[in-house]
Amino acid sequence: FEIVAANLLDGASRRVSDRIPGYALYIDPPLGRVGLTLTQARATGKKLLIGTRPMTRVGRAVEKGETLGMMQIVVDAETRKVLGAAILGTSGDEAIHGILDVMHVGADYTQLQWAVPIHPTVSELIPTLLNEMKAE
Repeated sequence: FEIVAANLLDGASRRVSDRIPGYALYIDPPLGRVGLTLTQARATGKKLLIGTRPMTRVGRAVEKGETLGMMQIVVDAETRKVLGAAILGTSGDEAIHGILDVMHVGADYTQLQWAVPIHPTVSELIPTLLNEMKAE
């Protein structure tokens, strides 16, 4: 609706394709997703960097006793742009927003890689995840 209203009322020229697709599923544990899945990213034929970590490595999840789940991020190895990410676990629906913001502004992954998140939060594993990505 926002795109239609902006185009009709404000004379804007926004398109759905200008937006980064993100969503949350309010299940237990919650899922936050943005961009491409790993399967979709592999289908592009691009060289990828992939980071995957279990929620057992997230201090906040351990503190809450909610360690079920994982984080995954997929980056284009050549452009350094984040192609997609998923956080399945406690606060995954909230923590995904930092990745979504970096994707939206077109920044490369190092904007998150060297961040110093507040402790203890679910988001604090994101820089670690980026520092430990493997090439594919």
